[in-house]
Amino acid sequence: MFDACLMMNFNTSLSYPTHKLGYANVNTQKTFLYKSRSNRVLAMPPPSPFLLNTDEDGKFGSTSNDSGDSLVSLENTIGIIGGVSVDSTLKFLRKLVKLGSKDEDSIPFVLCSDPMLSKDLQLLERSSLPSLSGHKTQRVQMDPTRIVENLRSKRVFLENSGARCIVMPCHLSHCWYEEVSKGGNVPFLHMGECVAKQLKEAKLKPLEAGSEVRIGVLGTNVTLTAGFYQDKLQNEGFEVVLPDKSTTEHAVVPAMEALSRKDIEGARNLLRIALQVLLVRAVNTVILASDDMRNLLPLNDPLLKRCVDPLDALALSTVKWAQTAETGK
Repeated sequence: MFDACLMMNFNTSLSYPTHKLGYANVNTQKTFLYKSRSNRVLAMPPPSPFLLNTDEDGKFGSTSNDSGDSLVSLENTIGIIGGVSVDSTLKFLRKLVKLGSKDEDSIPFVLCSDPMLSKDLQLLERSSLPSLSGHKTQRVQMDPTRIVENLRSKRVFLENSGARCIVMPCHLSHCWYEEVSKGGNVPFLHMGECVAKQLKEAKLKPLEAGSEVRIGVLGTNVTLTAGFYQDKLQNEGFEVVLPDKSTTEHAVVPAMEALSRKDIEGARNLLRIALQVLLVRAVNTVILASDDMRNLLPLNDPLLKRCVDPLDALALSTVKWAQTAETGK
């Protein structure tokens, strides 16, 4: 049963009638956002209402649509699966809109942002950290099956809604990229592959004679253990440098624990130490594979200039795909 329903109205400056662009729903907690062209010209006919039913695991059940048509019919529509937090998802959207806007048009997209999924991802991420008490860690072993099924359900929903390309602006969700993308009918961009190709196109030179170009990767234990950034970088010929055991134990993990205690300054200083240790090892740049880590550093921090945000690479690749799809080239 619906507890709440959100409608987005579309009013044009040319006295077009109001159109319902979409419904979002269910459980007062989940939000599904549908975006079309900007407000001068209606780029699609108003769709009939969709009823988005989800169960307690966040999976979509039956969907009713009187017309049987997809929600969005534009060939360059992007489907976005939200990640660990709404803030990080909105950060990606701002990048996408900034890079993809031309004149008064922007890239059409459909977004799924599910707090239940975010909660599960956060719980899994935190379970990989040692306890704040300093005692030997007793980690909660989480079965990711529900997360994978939830992500896959979002992918199917976005495809059925008319998305022609799927993106997942979340480091942690990419741990299950293969399982989530399996069986998909449209392109599904991989954030690790996007950033690796972007670095390859930059034609970086080794900082030490006789060595390969070295790229550092700094992230949470779950993301680094999954290894997808390492794999994608190595596929492009880079040497990957990760924090050593000492740096992890004395800088990276304490930084994340300090952050969880709201000790922002302490977390920031520890993160700077971890970055400096990687840079001393002659890496050209460091991929910050954690939104929390990225947000710790102020924009004017010199260390940030030596880092790469994978969300930038994903946004740029998404815009390039959408522009190609729009022109049909």
